[in-house]
Amino acid sequence: MSAILNHPQRPTIRPHLKQNLMLREMPVSAWDDLEPQLEIAEYRKGEPLVRQGSTNMEQFFILDGILKRVVSNPQGKEMILRFAAETDMDTSYAAWRMKTPVPYSIAAVTKVRLARLSMPHWVEFLERHTEVKLRFEYEVMRLMSEVMAHTITLHLLDAPGRLARFVRKHQDLLGRIPKKELASYLNLTPETLSRLRQRVA
Repeated sequence: MSAILNHPQRPTIRPHLKQNLMLREMPVSAWDDLEPQLEIAEYRKGEPLVRQGSTNMEQFFILDGILKRVVSNPQGKEMILRFAAETDMDTSYAAWRMKTPVPYSIAAVTKVRLARLSMPHWVEFLERHTEVKLRFEYEVMRLMSEVMAHTITLHLLDAPGRLARFVRKHQDLLGRIPKKELASYLNLTPETLSRLRQRVA
């Protein structure tokens, strides 16, 4: 982990980071305030960034790779709620505001590089930049709606319908998510997913 200001690849990281959906329209004054606080971190495939039930919360801006948000029960059964890739973010902001432990884990689906910031520092930053806070809170609500829509989809659509919806909404992730992970997200077995893909092809 390295502060972005001291990172040897800072000249390439900065423009990449500024393409992030939350940061791309940020005023220069806000960027100058945020940048010194960001750390660049890398995670191996499968490595957890945040564990379900944790009170240690962070804000993540993805530079390379794919993250997943996942919940599990005491028996170890998992449900993937969403994937996030380059220019996207993940967060535990809602749990921070509600003063509850994080209700899900965030983990690396592939090797991931990202910029990170502790939630207390991110919240302090948002309080200093009202326009950024309003956009961010809108984005958090959008992510929550996305998760809800996915959960409803699992109940209302059959297996071909669930795959078709994913293909329609996530063209950028096709071919990048391991079959086992995608099958879990769609509540299918890997074998069923393979058969459905063969039919589509």
